Amino acid sequence: MEAGRVLFVAPCAFIMAAASLTQLPDADLPEIAFAGRSNVGKSSLVNALTGRSTLARTSNTPGRTQQVIFFRLGDRLMLVDLPGYGYAEAPKAVVRQWTGLVYDYLRGRPPLRRTLLLIDARHGLKDNDRQVMAMLDSAAVNYQLVLTKADKLKPGQVETRRTAILAELARHTAAYPEVLVTSSNSGQGIPELRAALAEIAHPKA
Repeated sequence: MEAGRVLFVAPCAFIMAAASLTQLPDADLPEIAFAGRSNVGKSSLVNALTGRSTLARTSNTPGRTQQVIFFRLGDRLMLVDLPGYGYAEAPKAVVRQWTGLVYDYLRGRPPLRRTLLLIDARHGLKDNDRQVMAMLDSAAVNYQLVLTKADKLKPGQVETRRTAILAELARHTAAYPEVLVTSSNSGQGIPELRAALAEIAHPKA
């Protein structure tokens, strides 16, 4: 827990927003990607982890994030906020473009150490989540499922959801065998997630 706390008190700065693979920054740090359906809470989780309420832009409108957004956490880790997949209030051609960008990034980015696949605790796994999981399995890209918005459910309901997802994860070869439960509003699970990411970050100088 302490290693995670120390990591996330470091300065965290917006680096760039990339609309295509050719615009991605040079890779000099391990990267952690935040992926999930539109409006699952990716930007809110980035803000909760860093303790900066306005670092990542949040919105109640699905599909607001339409580029790959890079944040540099000290000199130890790059946080990557990906466009959401699935339903979004945007033209279909635009949705296809950024969905393709997400898939291409996840399959072929060498410094990507782990993908955090965010799942709304209220809804559980959907077909498009399973499609992404299958793609990550086939590309041998390590990923971990993180339940968001856990404060919207009773603790017993959250645990039932987590147990069901864990059982399904057993069939996925690239999945990390632990599901984290978080809430950006209450702070639940944030210290645990920070600690997990500290294990992946570049060693402290």
